[in-house]
Amino acid sequence: MCRHLAYLGPPVSLSSLLFDPPYGLLRQSWAPRDMRGGGTINADGFGVGWYPGDGDPVRYRRAQPMWSDTTLPDLAAVTVTGAVLAAVRSATVGMPLHETAAAPFAEGRWLFSHNGVVRGWPDSLVPLAAGLPVRDLLTLEVPTDSALLWALVRHRLRAGAAPGDALAETVAAVSAAAPGSRLNLLLTDGATVAASVAGHALSIRRTPDSVLLASEPFDDDPGWRAVPDGRLVVATAGGLDSRELTVA
Repeated sequence: MCRHLAYLGPPVSLSSLLFDPPYGLLRQSWAPRDMRGGGTINADGFGVGWYPGDGDPVRYRRAQPMWSDTTLPDLAAVTVTGAVLAAVRSATVGMPLHETAAAPFAEGRWLFSHNGVVRGWPDSLVPLAAGLPVRDLLTLEVPTDSALLWALVRHRLRAGAAPGDALAETVAAVSAAAPGSRLNLLLTDGATVAASVAGHALSIRRTPDSVLLASEPFDDDPGWRAVPDGRLVVATAGGLDSRELTVA
């Protein structure tokens, strides 16, 4: 499994989300507290995406463990933003180890991450992949389950689906094709974040003007709340909606 988080709210430094918390993504890269049988560490790459004002997001991704990168701490200390999606990766056996396999995946304003695994990959998703434009398949960043999930979500977004619907429909289709898959997905455009909880953990911490979603709480603040399995959450800095997912 991987670990990921998304933040929307007043501008904060990347350090305050990744490095400063006692159980932040840096620590989760080598000592996660809740992997649920999906590995022991998250050392197969990492990525951070953030929004500089009104522009499209900037990404910084590497195939190495977060703790071994000497550039990110300095970058994180001076980068301030009001919207972030970040992840550390634990690659499924047989998946390639390359920075293009690390979340977040991106197109335009969108950033996407997957925490989990698709059962029976790749055969189980052949019928769903066949419904995508051939060009999307030929231009996948990397041959992984997460990259194909992003292609499925992105195809729905391009067709006009709302972010929550794009995730919910993808989870329903993939869980039907590959029962038992873990499909915790995160999607943001810098103003809204949608998250599915399907087979793994997600917690939320809200303040009056911010929202933070994370695979596991990064500190002991009593404001963290666990999202039940089988739920879809759509949040902005000022509001939160939740509904049931269709999961096979």
